[in-house]
Amino acid sequence: MKLTVIGYWGGYPKKNAASSGYLLEHEGFQLLLDCGSGVLSKLQNIIQPGELDAVILSHYHSDHIADIGVLQHARLIQGFLGNDLPNLPIYGHTFDQPEFGKLTYKSITKGVGYEPTTVLSVGPYQISFLRTNHPVPCFAMRIEAGGKTVVYTGDSSYKEEFIEFSHKADVLLCECNFYGNQSGKSAGHMNSIEAGQLAEKAKVKKLILTHLPHYGNLDDLMAEASGEFGGTTKLAEEFLSISL
Repeated sequence: MKLTVIGYWGGYPKKNAASSGYLLEHEGFQLLLDCGSGVLSKLQNIIQPGELDAVILSHYHSDHIADIGVLQHARLIQGFLGNDLPNLPIYGHTFDQPEFGKLTYKSITKGVGYEPTTVLSVGPYQISFLRTNHPVPCFAMRIEAGGKTVVYTGDSSYKEEFIEFSHKADVLLCECNFYGNQSGKSAGHMNSIEAGQLAEKAKVKKLILTHLPHYGNLDDLMAEASGEFGGTTKLAEEFLSISL
């Protein structure tokens, strides 16, 4: 399984960058986790929109779904150009029906509701869910394939349930929207110290800090998280690629 960071900024993309979007590849199956602002542009450095096999969404805040509409139109235009593309499944929760309804577009994309209490099979991936602490319904994902595991927290403040959910993951892709001297609880986000503590308690192999803030010295986030976690810690960066 291969993980590539497409976008990693929280809230909105920095200049020439993208908000949340992560590409998973295994056995030729291309799965996009979230599709925030700028993701479609950046994604085309790696694969074309028509090469995606599925998309799965943690929640419906704009920094995680803003490029769904342009992804739909990209595939529509390719159809006009004579490229016959299959109906792309976009998996999302059904707790916000107006937003979920937008995932289906003509015969271009089809919204598929996931049931958070059961394991979802998408291509070669087995995906489990955990509802997070966020102002809107949001789900973390534990994604397993080929004997390897990636856990993506989505957006959330710290919760103890993450420890078991992330246990011994090869990669913990953990949101980190606040510095260690700040509390993100009311906003539904974690800080760097909490991310490091989660990684340590869950005994994960590698911690990737993502959904990063637009201010301060980002290296401080890594230093603060590393003070809590004895394993490898990295800041998400554009096109960071990890093969498991």
